[in-house]
Amino acid sequence: MSVAIALFGAGGKMGMRLSKNLIGSPFTVRHVEPGEAGQKRLKEELGIVAVSDDAALDGAKVVILAVPDTLIGKLSAAIAPRLKPGTMVMTLDAAAPFAGHLPDNKDLVYFVTHPCHPDIFNAEVHGPGVPDYFGGVRAPQSIVSALMQGPDEAFELGEAIAKVIYQPIVRSYRVTVEQMALLEPGLSETVCATLLDVMREAMDEVVARGVPADCARDFLLGHMTILAAVTFKQINGQFSDACNKAITFGKPRLMRDDWIKVFDHDEIAESIRRIT
Repeated sequence: MSVAIALFGAGGKMGMRLSKNLIGSPFTVRHVEPGEAGQKRLKEELGIVAVSDDAALDGAKVVILAVPDTLIGKLSAAIAPRLKPGTMVMTLDAAAPFAGHLPDNKDLVYFVTHPCHPDIFNAEVHGPGVPDYFGGVRAPQSIVSALMQGPDEAFELGEAIAKVIYQPIVRSYRVTVEQMALLEPGLSETVCATLLDVMREAMDEVVARGVPADCARDFLLGHMTILAAVTFKQINGQFSDACNKAITFGKPRLMRDDWIKVFDHDEIAESIRRIT
């Protein structure tokens, strides 16, 4: 018998991605979308008609919450009393689960999964047609998943669904919710997104000092490619002595001595508190 999935937020930005990838899968999907705009997108783009909460939850083995982090707590609390023991509640980000926003209900299975997104050296990202920077369309990506609570055998079902909604998949990693929080917001947002924003500010500064805008952008993005390829061992290369000296003297100029503390549990918890 096919596993029934209730997909909440099916007509939203993330929900549409999942709805599309679940078409033709071995799962039976009931789509929940309260917004008129989302219902219209589902119908016009995918030919899917949204159903009521009750219709979606009736006999559902898995409930996917494809909604913003700020709504996870309220929505999960509203539907938890209507779920049978053993039902899996799946979230697409570790923030709300890490912050304790899921109901304290030991009868339910909590599963968290998140995409790594296609890496910058993936040729399929820039293939013919619309670029697939996010993943889930054409460019293969890896995924991370965590079984927060429930029997260990439940992980297999959660991972199987994750591989469908984020397809095509390169690798699938099993981590803990705490480890997933280190990856995001810690590694991906607090560190990576912040440093990328700083690089954009630096580019704007050299433009303000007279360098043509297109020249500065081409120069920075080109150097990002080769410097990243060397730094992350994509190629067997090494930096010049001049570059190594620039890093040695540049890092203390740009970074606080204690920046690594962004990965401390309290720092991660505070970061997540701000976004949930």
